[in-house]
Amino acid sequence: MDLDFSLVLVVATLLCGLGWGLDLLLTRRRRVRLAADVPSAGDNAPAAVLKAEPVLVEYAHSFFPVLAVVLVLRSFLLEPFTIPSGSMLPTLEVGDYILVNKYAYGLRLPVAGIEFMSVGKPKRGDVMVFRYPPKPTMNFIKRVIGLPGDHIRTTDSGDLYVNDRLMPRKLVSQVPDIDPWEQYFEEDLTGVKHTTRQEVGTESRRKIVDLVVPQGEYFMMGDNRDNSNDSRYWGTVPDRMIVGKAIYVWVHKEPGIHAPTFSRNGAVK
Repeated sequence: MDLDFSLVLVVATLLCGLGWGLDLLLTRRRRVRLAADVPSAGDNAPAAVLKAEPVLVEYAHSFFPVLAVVLVLRSFLLEPFTIPSGSMLPTLEVGDYILVNKYAYGLRLPVAGIEFMSVGKPKRGDVMVFRYPPKPTMNFIKRVIGLPGDHIRTTDSGDLYVNDRLMPRKLVSQVPDIDPWEQYFEEDLTGVKHTTRQEVGTESRRKIVDLVVPQGEYFMMGDNRDNSNDSRYWGTVPDRMIVGKAIYVWVHKEPGIHAPTFSRNGAVK
């Protein structure tokens, strides 16, 4: 079962705030008034007991400021994510911990994703986190290939066309050098250069698309082109499902019992 942490955080913050607020408005004055009519003789006296906050209110009072700060930071500033799959190799590896800029594409209401303050829009070549359209409780990370209105076309050879223009790429390495089974290319998305991975001999299995990106939506692809569940298979990403822009790898930890390392720290390109 997938846990929507943003929804849990919003609900927890609202409940704590509501509990604390209702106590301030409705019950605290009554407790103080009753306590004033009872003799006080120490912390355990009836007056002190009457004046003290109920346990649930005390917890709400304690947790609400912390939850509110975390909610604001995660919703509008920065949010950490973990890379769970190899769909963005070689740019991002399994076990990378990244920071996502939540305000790069506008300020949005938590959970609903509705933009209430425009700041910027995704650009071709950005690495973006978004809610997976077939299952919105899951977050995906891919590269922005097509903007609203773009004509996107792919071929079985791995070529990519945007608005009938071939996105240039050049081979930078292959493994092994003779009879390779994987190749790495430097691709240029209208000025944004990055590395993609492609497997040799998978031409017949490559998903071919030829479409125009709808207004208000984006076409996404993983850098690991032959091992990525992306817009070629399930369609484009609506603006309301945008989470933010991946900007920095701050730590890497291999799955299992391994110590974190910082050798991969750096900006996401």
